[in-house]
Amino acid sequence: MRTIDVGILLAPCIRLRLSGTFTCNGTAVEGENEVAFKDGKLLFNGSLFNELHFVPADDACRFLLYDVVIGLNFHWERKEDQQFKGVLRLIRENGAVRAVNRIAVEDYLVSVISSEMSATSSPELLKAHAVISRSWLYAQLNRKETVQNGTMGWKTDGETVRWYAREDHTLFDLCADDHCQRYQGLTRALNPNVEAAVEATRNLVLKNDGEVCDARFSKCCGGVTERFSACWENVDYPYLAAFRDCEGGGPLPCLTTEEGAREWIENTPEAFCSQPSGEVLSQVLNNYDRETPDFYRWQVCYTQEELSRLVCERSGIDFGTVEELQPVERGASGRIVRLRIVGTLCTEIVGKELEIRRWLSPSHLYSSAFVVDKNVVGGKVQFVLKGAGWGHGVGLCQIGAAVMGAKGYGFKEILAHYYPGALLEEI
Repeated sequence: MRTIDVGILLAPCIRLRLSGTFTCNGTAVEGENEVAFKDGKLLFNGSLFNELHFVPADDACRFLLYDVVIGLNFHWERKEDQQFKGVLRLIRENGAVRAVNRIAVEDYLVSVISSEMSATSSPELLKAHAVISRSWLYAQLNRKETVQNGTMGWKTDGETVRWYAREDHTLFDLCADDHCQRYQGLTRALNPNVEAAVEATRNLVLKNDGEVCDARFSKCCGGVTERFSACWENVDYPYLAAFRDCEGGGPLPCLTTEEGAREWIENTPEAFCSQPSGEVLSQVLNNYDRETPDFYRWQVCYTQEELSRLVCERSGIDFGTVEELQPVERGASGRIVRLRIVGTLCTEIVGKELEIRRWLSPSHLYSSAFVVDKNVVGGKVQFVLKGAGWGHGVGLCQIGAAVMGAKGYGFKEILAHYYPGALLEEI
């Protein structure tokens, strides 16, 4: 069975607890342990090492890592103690200790599905997510063989365009957080429904033109899905199309104009993800995701002083006083792809959608599908951002798919809806 290396945690010192016997660099170890970075090496039990491998004696062995950061730089960021199976590798990275879990692909998927959503989701949604998570994984592994560019984009005088890909992971295959796919070990993977979903879809992936599909997904599309090129490199795939995410489909509204985007965002058109019941949300969202109740339509307000300070801190550019936020280009879902920020000291265009979200929030805006109102309240200028959706909106909408599952759609119907034209095949 194929194994992968997942980067879990990076810290100056890592504390762990071994349940069962592990062999570490030829020595049997168990119980509480600590590994620190010292003099360019890893300090463990009084000795220095270049790398440490904790190999379990049998499949029942587990290791627990303390203070694992999840939701890095997002509004739900926090620390958890997480338990894992498989091999633990500790390596050196940027003057700190990196914990890497070597795990079988299908075991990894059981955790991913339970981490990306609640393990109590409908069986059909769990099966659909097993297929897309497996597809995304193999697409990235195939891609890694030819691409290793890290953060991508360009910067010229007056414009910064950047998007984030997983190719910047050179010491392991992928990370355990939202940058790749959420992987939280066995912490939430203790549900037989998840294992059944992975087993029922074992080795099944989505393919297009003979290639495994780069099956992207986000939390909530906001009613219209987005094209790949609005968020990453300037290419598009037929199975990652823009369409109305509702029963029966319907015409795609023109959201690339300011008028169209405003009319769409300031209203609540019907969509699979527009009015999920509390029961559906409690089934599909993990506890920290349920802290975000206004994902379909949302609003953020900044005073001019707050916005100017925030943009300077997040971008590293001193705009002076920010006077205007001007959408330059919108994608098919209304998400802003390029935004002009006009300040008293300089003007800069920023893109793509995730970089816009980073510059305009202490963590990340829910999405870049927003319109801007500039008001004067109590003699002070105020910027109001009215937005739609949570995440990039490309591919499967997790909230929408949850509603489809609750309505009785099968996993093949869910996949056909969100990845039009893709074929279900064995890897």
